[in-house]
Amino acid sequence: MSNKLVIIGAGSAMFTQGIVLDWLRRKPKGDWEVALVDLDEKVLSATEKMVRRYAMSAEEPLKISASTDRRAALPGATIVVCTIGVGGRRAWEQDVFIPRKHGIFQPVGDSVMPGGVSRAMRMIPAMLDIARDIERLCPTARFINYSNPMTAIVRAIRRETSLPVVGLCIGVDETLRLLAGIAGAPFERVTAKWAGVNHLTWILDIREDGKSLWPAIEKRVAAHQREGFDPKRVGRQHWAEGETTGGHNYYDLLFSWQLYKEFGAFPAPLDRHVTEYFPERFPHGSYFGHTLGIDAYSFEQTIAFGDKIYDSTLNFGQGDGPVPKSELEATTGEHMQLMEILESLAHDRRQWYSVNLPNGAAVPNLPKDAVLEIPAAAGMDGFIPMNLGELSPKITPVVLRRLAAVEAIVEAAVTGSRQMFIEALVLDGGVTDYRLAEKVGEDLLQAHARYLPQFA
Repeated sequence: MSNKLVIIGAGSAMFTQGIVLDWLRRKPKGDWEVALVDLDEKVLSATEKMVRRYAMSAEEPLKISASTDRRAALPGATIVVCTIGVGGRRAWEQDVFIPRKHGIFQPVGDSVMPGGVSRAMRMIPAMLDIARDIERLCPTARFINYSNPMTAIVRAIRRETSLPVVGLCIGVDETLRLLAGIAGAPFERVTAKWAGVNHLTWILDIREDGKSLWPAIEKRVAAHQREGFDPKRVGRQHWAEGETTGGHNYYDLLFSWQLYKEFGAFPAPLDRHVTEYFPERFPHGSYFGHTLGIDAYSFEQTIAFGDKIYDSTLNFGQGDGPVPKSELEATTGEHMQLMEILESLAHDRRQWYSVNLPNGAAVPNLPKDAVLEIPAAAGMDGFIPMNLGELSPKITPVVLRRLAAVEAIVEAAVTGSRQMFIEALVLDGGVTDYRLAEKVGEDLLQAHARYLPQFA
């Protein structure tokens, strides 16, 4: 078996590092080539050197290539993984800082609210260009997207091309692990059902050996509530602060637990992302005595963490020879399940994963062509969604509202209509005043003009 994995956006060094380390740990059968693609020559060179040093240390026959031209890398690809971010972190900063000047506060800004809508305008045309190259140069390759805004990107590619792209995100898996830990259940014995849109996916059911875990979870949470809460812990980002506390605890999830009580389902992937889907509940970013993106889930810390990873990759690229074998341990992050999923697809294992793909008949009371984040079995025929039944009358309108905004976002990004861009900002809900939407929208379009040829 011969496989060629093309990583477009390989300068996302933590992701690329994780993929390579997972490959070295699993040692999948067959001949493998990893083709690295990135427009940034400096970081691409450093990333290539990092990958070669890891492969050298593991003494594995991994063929490695690197190019700034994806068209040179795509022929012969069996798997294409995309992790691009048009404009990088500097453009991402403007997605958040410009709305902040208008009194709109976001902790992430990569999926919804003005930052997410703005990002989509840059990302969708670029992703469509990549998809069309794949159609032409390697049409049978599996196409997997990790870039945000996930729902809008996958919907645009499915709408505008013939490629059966799927989107992967680690958020549901991490949330299920958190809930299993609260319940004291071994994760390998846990089963669950979930449905929603990426970064607002509702955990509908969670069980251990067929027994519901909600009673145990509710009991543990109630105990935490009785203990009182430390406002200093609200909105902490352990991963950004370099802590090793094992991730989130109850005090990080005030809004998620509130939604669980209201909707009877738990939202993944926790407050940092989920708050952005309910901007009406956080006027001026007010979040339990803190401000979103400022001292609750600090956006500046997120950017600083990304810059730190970028610098460490460049420094790593200055070294020579194999790295110590002690450094060949697998890392955590978005990449975590990719090699496992690829093996399930290749060997028809039909294991269940959280996947972003068209609904079909999985959720009967949502549109068939809507892109949802749902469980799907990975086998030789691709991803087969689980039949989940209808969503509850409480959750359905929340999801439908988001799906309507996605349609407007995709239309604006594809057509370059300024009017539709403003409509998308309003439909999204992050801006409720139409005149303010016009001001925010124009500021964002001007700031990113060099990345937005469709609006010229």
